[in-house]
Amino acid sequence: MLKHYATLSAIASRTRTSWLVLACLFLGMQAARATHIVGGEMDLQYLRGNTYQLTLNLYFDAVNGNPGALDNSLTASIFDKDTNIRMTDVVLPLLSNTFVNYTNPACAVGSLSTKALIYRSTIELPPGTYNGAQGYYVAVERCCRNNAISNIVLPGDAAQTFYMEFPAVVRNGREFRDSTPRVFPPLADYACIGELFTYDFAGQDADGDSLVYDMVTPLNGHSIPSVPKPAVADKAPYSEITWVAGRSQSDQIPGVPGLTIGVRSGRLTVRPAATGLFVFGVRCQEFRKGVKIGETRRDFQLLVLVCPKNTPPSVLLLPGTTGRTLYRPGRDTLRITPGGIRCVRLRFTDPDPNSHLSLSLQPVNYSGPLPTFTTATSGTVHVAGQPDTLVASLCFSECTNTRGKVAYMDILVADNGCSQPKRDTIHVAFTAVPPFNAAPTLTSTAGPTLPLHVRPGQSLAFDLVGTDAEGDPILFTLMGSAGFAPGSLGASLAPQAQTGQTRRARFTWPVDCRAITDPAGQTRQLLFTASSTSSCGEQQTSAPLSIPVIVDYDNAPPVLAGTLPPATVAPAEPPLIRLPLGQPYTASLTGRDTDADVLTLSATGQGFDLASVGMRFTTTASPAGAAAGTFTWLPSCGATSVVNGEAQILTVTFQLQEATCRPVPQTRTVRFQVIDPDTADFTPPNIILPLGASQANRVFTMSSLPPDFCDARFAGIKIFSRWGRLVYESADRNFHWAGEDAAGMYYYLLTFTTGRRFKGWVEVMQ
Repeated sequence: MLKHYATLSAIASRTRTSWLVLACLFLGMQAARATHIVGGEMDLQYLRGNTYQLTLNLYFDAVNGNPGALDNSLTASIFDKDTNIRMTDVVLPLLSNTFVNYTNPACAVGSLSTKALIYRSTIELPPGTYNGAQGYYVAVERCCRNNAISNIVLPGDAAQTFYMEFPAVVRNGREFRDSTPRVFPPLADYACIGELFTYDFAGQDADGDSLVYDMVTPLNGHSIPSVPKPAVADKAPYSEITWVAGRSQSDQIPGVPGLTIGVRSGRLTVRPAATGLFVFGVRCQEFRKGVKIGETRRDFQLLVLVCPKNTPPSVLLLPGTTGRTLYRPGRDTLRITPGGIRCVRLRFTDPDPNSHLSLSLQPVNYSGPLPTFTTATSGTVHVAGQPDTLVASLCFSECTNTRGKVAYMDILVADNGCSQPKRDTIHVAFTAVPPFNAAPTLTSTAGPTLPLHVRPGQSLAFDLVGTDAEGDPILFTLMGSAGFAPGSLGASLAPQAQTGQTRRARFTWPVDCRAITDPAGQTRQLLFTASSTSSCGEQQTSAPLSIPVIVDYDNAPPVLAGTLPPATVAPAEPPLIRLPLGQPYTASLTGRDTDADVLTLSATGQGFDLASVGMRFTTTASPAGAAAGTFTWLPSCGATSVVNGEAQILTVTFQLQEATCRPVPQTRTVRFQVIDPDTADFTPPNIILPLGASQANRVFTMSSLPPDFCDARFAGIKIFSRWGRLVYESADRNFHWAGEDAAGMYYYLLTFTTGRRFKGWVEVMQ
């Protein structure tokens, strides 16, 4: 027994008996067997790392479909597009089973109810595997289609292949991530014969890739009624469905116009010329930087019925609140001006009884705030107690601003007709000028003499005064001329609370050495502006206020003077001061600076501490621009060491330093040395007469030995015979040798602790 479509359900208060009879006659003639698939599509979304999410959205005929055909899972197969090699098979479990809503629920018919089934799983696409230059395709095969379809041959035996292409995850050796288009709105509405039907079929792309739509012939594939659910999909190519005579890829549903889709918008359009259930195919191609990287195919069905006549509603616009003159689209322009009329009236109606109408606005080339309705925007006409014409007020905000251009918006009225609302549109041109918002003015208390002069160590300060005629909040900005950033040099603005139309700000700049230019004394500009924002969000900025400023800096080097010996001609050899042990030395130093900078005197030993060698340097308090100090030294053996009879040279550097940004220190270097005792008078005796009459020559002694000098002290004497035999030795500098051995020539060696040696001879005579 043939299964009949259910009687059309009531369509609110507008369902008519004639429409029900026609629908039942059409549907009752259609046989149904094992019908269930309405359409669907796949998408692949990037999650993280190498993990992606694969989804199949399948749409199921909830009225005529066999509940046993509601699969708990389906299997997707992935193939290399270039080689057709199977990469993997992915089981997609059923995650969701919901009904698809009508655009207008009141238009629901019992013969049309669609379920949305979502099958989904995560997959791994490692770059070492999925790097094919041509990319990959995914397929799911399932049979069968509704056998009531009017535009294909043997629809009950026709299968369906859900198909999608995606790129490799690496390109040119680099990671390439892509999420395919998704979120295609499902179609639950039906179309009415002879009435224009439109529907948004566009998808969205998470990567912002360009999407291009066209009509394609739906794919049939390899599944058959006896094997409706293959374990896995077979590889491409997939056969297409067979159109009935008169139908084709370019003419899938009869109509004027026939079924088309917007290349960029993805919007379906058709004015059906015949009733029936029609399958159609759409392709969405994905492009990145002009290169195609993938595509998604979508199959779906559209039911065309005989519907009761639905006359479109109409809307009229009357400028002003009381006038009767109608707005003429294409000829008139609404002009919204400060202090002028900002509201218009709308009259909308529908000749059909029981029509529920609603108003809406849609911008065309205007991105600002749209006007708002101040009265009801919807209502029912031609019902007892209800008017035949509805009235609404539409008011523009005083902040509306078309910025000197003509803006356009559409005022739309829609009814609640089936299968889709009918509309009337007024294309409105308008210009709008917000209340005048004057720019603030800006002055300062700097001056009256410009440029301003300031030196490092001083602080520059003055007030800014901003005035806004409308009393809008004022903000100040601080800038500088090219290469000059006052904020980075410590300058700041401290705004005060605004009083009425006026706001002040304190500018402060504690000038330091960073502000000195090369060369010094260049004029730089402090640049200020004041801006205000009106209640409408319009910002106005004052003319820049420029205040020239010069940072003065002219430094004369200080002068170092005193009783130190003058510098030598050769700087490498500073003057040398030689003093005997125990004789004190004193030198005074003075400093003078014409700039009155604070001066500092110091003395530093090169490689030694002054105090460790008995040197002292003291300073006395002096006014700015002056300095005084005293150097003293008492030479001692603790202050020097002696090598080969020469005392160590001590080098001292005296420095006069000024406290200024770019100091020029003055120095004086002097060398100091302890005098080595003179040994020129040392003439040792060279003959002795042990038995002589004179006591002075009887023994060998040296009363004129070089004196001990700090570390250079007498160490001893040795006397040798002419054959080298040691005959006498003593460590006493007052030694006496009487020549006891025998007459003859003897040789002596005198040594000192520093290694200094004296050699000589002495003759012993009898």
